[in-house]
Amino acid sequence: MGKLTGFKEYKRQNGSYKDENERIAHWSDIYIPQEREEIKTQAARCMDCGIPFCSSGCPLGNIIPDFNDLVYNDQWKKALQVLHTTNNFPEFTGKICPAPCESACVLGIIDDPVSIEDIELAIVERGWEEGWIKPQPPAIRTGKKIAIVGSGPSGMAAAQQLARVGHQVTLFERNEAIGGAMRFGVPDYKLPKTYIERRAEQMKAEGVLIRTNTHVGKDISADDLKNSFDVICLTGGSTEPRDLTISGRQLKGIHFAMDFLPQANRRVSGLTVHPDMDISAKGKKVVVIGGGDTGSDCIGTSLRQGASEVTQLELLPMPPKERDNSQPWPVFPRLYKTSTSHKEAMANLGHDIRMFSIATKEFVSDDNGNVTALRCVKLNWITPEDGSRPTMEEVPDSEFLIEADLILFAMGFLHPEHTGLLDDLGVEYDPRGNVATDSQFQTSVENVFAAGDMRRGQSLVVHAISEGRKLAKEVDQYLMGETFLRSPL
Repeated sequence: MGKLTGFKEYKRQNGSYKDENERIAHWSDIYIPQEREEIKTQAARCMDCGIPFCSSGCPLGNIIPDFNDLVYNDQWKKALQVLHTTNNFPEFTGKICPAPCESACVLGIIDDPVSIEDIELAIVERGWEEGWIKPQPPAIRTGKKIAIVGSGPSGMAAAQQLARVGHQVTLFERNEAIGGAMRFGVPDYKLPKTYIERRAEQMKAEGVLIRTNTHVGKDISADDLKNSFDVICLTGGSTEPRDLTISGRQLKGIHFAMDFLPQANRRVSGLTVHPDMDISAKGKKVVVIGGGDTGSDCIGTSLRQGASEVTQLELLPMPPKERDNSQPWPVFPRLYKTSTSHKEAMANLGHDIRMFSIATKEFVSDDNGNVTALRCVKLNWITPEDGSRPTMEEVPDSEFLIEADLILFAMGFLHPEHTGLLDDLGVEYDPRGNVATDSQFQTSVENVFAAGDMRRGQSLVVHAISEGRKLAKEVDQYLMGETFLRSPL
């Protein structure tokens, strides 16, 4: 490595954020990156560890020690080339990935891990600034036509890989613009949509035909797709949300997170919001049910819309703040973390808004059918001595009410939408309701492949890009009998 003793000499540093009290007044990017010299210092912390568990911890297999060494030695353009060999969109992962690579960093055994995500983002952002990132159109065309249905990170990665080896790729998206949940789910303050737009322009220059406002299964039938393309790739999202069917579920003011967040993003982008889907948190007492990233996004969005109060409920107990014996290095642990939105809530509301081990029993209404409160109960979680799955029980006499005008379900997703394209194609489903495939990503229907959340279930952006790259390799091999595409192991 460039500086063998760097991990002893330098402490971990990360980029900072704009002031919590000021940033909720706008939707602009809240992240303040480190200066390049600071990034070089952080790259110097990468150890000569022998076996880079960070690379195996990354679902994309990013060659992390190599680009760290190149950054330390001020060879940024080469670092970008190394990064792009495994990751089509490092700015996506650099902005919204939870960094399983850092959880697997060897230095993390004895100290804070290397700031891999900050370094990754700095490399790709310099690449855009310097004009190093350019379209890579193919030298020859194969004449093979591929339809990719779903334009999230998985579909985008597959489309770019397949176009670069000469296939004629059409990327279908039912919304007005590509990006999937990154565009219509992740708020702009975390991921500005210019990040997606510049990649879309690059892909168009590489020959990808992007067809937005096209709902495959309605605007184009499954049979039309089969007759027009050599291969169909299903890369849509896991869009059927998990519901909470308890008393009062039908009341006005109760919505899924992915009904709430997209309309907020549409407003910011200047897109049309359907009157029936115009949900606002302004002046309301908001309760978010679900403790993951989507729930956090609901908090930050509600604060920016002017919510008077926000509360977040989580069914599970509070995670540990440090690794315990059930989550040994180098696995990606489930730890207690305070997101940027949680910090905004604490700064502006004056208290921690999170409540753990809470179950919702009933939604309470006024005389007009509007939700006014939730009836909740505290839980005890019991772990059997044999180590089997924990069970929960209600704490006696612990019921209580939380006032609420707007309740948002952020409890995850079950599987992709079956009605329409998937049922029309006749693909088989796995026991969880996802599209079933073999190890080559082929479905039960000839010439139809699947990847991403539609195949593996709701997951991370880094897994989605990895799935898209794997899919592209298998499709190219299927069509041509051989492939030179690289994909994660």
